[in-house]
Amino acid sequence: MFTGLIECTGRVVALRRGAERAVLEVAAPLPADEIRIGDSIAVNGACLTVIATQGDRFSFDVSPETVTRTTFAASQTGSPVNLERALRLGGRLDGHLVTGHIDCVGRLETRVSQGNAVVLGFSLPQEQARMLVEKGSVAIDGISLTVNSVTDSGFTVSIIPHTLEKTTLAGVGPGKEVNIETDVIGKYVARLVGPHAGSGGLTMEKLLQNGFI
Repeated sequence: MFTGLIECTGRVVALRRGAERAVLEVAAPLPADEIRIGDSIAVNGACLTVIATQGDRFSFDVSPETVTRTTFAASQTGSPVNLERALRLGGRLDGHLVTGHIDCVGRLETRVSQGNAVVLGFSLPQEQARMLVEKGSVAIDGISLTVNSVTDSGFTVSIIPHTLEKTTLAGVGPGKEVNIETDVIGKYVARLVGPHAGSGGLTMEKLLQNGFI
């Protein structure tokens, strides 16, 4: 489990693909003496397992499912990545609960300066767009962000200068693809309420039946 607060950025050294798996190697200023084989680290939002360390270089197992569902398929040597170590029990949760399981790849459509912030507009499949709500949370390349507005096939977020400085978002422009994870709470609600969606909407009785009240 993660918080969506990026610890540091790194760069892709290599993505080596095999018949049954891929190995991603990243160079990053993480505290190597605190990282053990088997630890979980979110790389651009995807939860990966450390399989080797050497100085400032870290290698991760990447399953075929993760490669196809994320932007890793297009990774190139030198590509920047956001990094966050797993949340420790008792640690502060300053972002939101991020599982590290990517739902889809989204695409940056617009980038507009607004005061000292930047408003980014993304497109994504409708199936995932329906999980988003205004003022709810979304993780973009592992970054916990607040949703400004939502449409049937997209959404916007506002990025403050600190986030731009500390993450990979500073260098993204229209056309850039990103990993998106919608809020896990929304997924559970959709799963529970979904079978009743065509029967008159939410009622107090349905909320009681599904354990929300």
